[in-house]
Amino acid sequence: MMDQVHRILGKAVSGERLTEQEGVTLLGSDAFLPLGKAAYIARRQRHPEGVVTFVIDRNINYTNVCLSRCRFCAYYRDESATDAFVLTYDQVLDKVRELLEVGGTQLLIQGGLHPHLDLDYYLGMLNAIKSRYQVHIHSFSPPEIVHLARRSGKSVKETLAVLQAHGLDSLPGGGAEILVDRVRREISPHKISWEEWMDVMLQAHSLGMRTTATMMFGTCETLEERVRHLVRLRDAQDRTGGFTAFIPWTFQPMNTELGSAGATAVDYLKMLAVSRLMLDNFDNIQASWVTQGPKVAQVALAFGANDFGSTMLEENVVRAAGAAYRVPLDEILRVIRDAGFRPAQRNTGYAIIRYH
Repeated sequence: MMDQVHRILGKAVSGERLTEQEGVTLLGSDAFLPLGKAAYIARRQRHPEGVVTFVIDRNINYTNVCLSRCRFCAYYRDESATDAFVLTYDQVLDKVRELLEVGGTQLLIQGGLHPHLDLDYYLGMLNAIKSRYQVHIHSFSPPEIVHLARRSGKSVKETLAVLQAHGLDSLPGGGAEILVDRVRREISPHKISWEEWMDVMLQAHSLGMRTTATMMFGTCETLEERVRHLVRLRDAQDRTGGFTAFIPWTFQPMNTELGSAGATAVDYLKMLAVSRLMLDNFDNIQASWVTQGPKVAQVALAFGANDFGSTMLEENVVRAAGAAYRVPLDEILRVIRDAGFRPAQRNTGYAIIRYH
């Protein structure tokens, strides 16, 4: 078994594309340190400059009302709940102003699938922001786009085009979970299929919009299904080249209907390393301090990650499920330096804004 694993790792480090079965073999192996070493070499081949990037952004949740009611989510509320909310434009603008005051460049706006918010609410929000502030709006995940398209009677591409015309710059990869419908039926039966998620991304790419890709793992998926997720992303990237980064994170079980023990830090690091080796057409792999904390995220820089994600002035969804990590900018800089890298602030497109 170990001979087979080392052969696969050698193949990956030499630049050859791994098969789906080879990815499963790596993920199921006990070769923890060799896997991390190979992923680090692959990362260094793509990013030899010894820099780890991060972005200053804010995650604004405009509503917690959601029809999807995903079993892994502790954040959603029914419309009748006493703590249900929809932000006003003024509330959103206050949050944007606070982001810009600390040097932020990226605005992540996401919310639930509200039964009564129509397209005009979103267009008005985009107009209000862009008419006042210069900020990159990286917002609205594929489930939100499909929900809006259905409510407005437009196609996905038409919906994306009108949002783009009013100021939407790029899309986050939320709602991917695992891109296998068996898993989706189990953990989020009312959410879009994996093919609908992918269609939103491909349509966005066709309009010149870049997007990120994500994975939430540690629920009920098999190792084979995790690797199938990677292969489907890799195939799409071959077609369009529109993904800027891949961000895997672990399911946070506290306060959710789904429960379970979730994934361990070792599981996370192995998944990250396999992602670097399998996704040979993705430039950037992002560490998730939001779910793992700064120490594991620091180790992730030796397991294939080249980006530390966001300073994230505000994050509510993962926190509702029990992860309460907060890492100020000074700590992010220290963690990156202590891992032997030079920290650099980037924009959404991964261009460097300034080195530290």
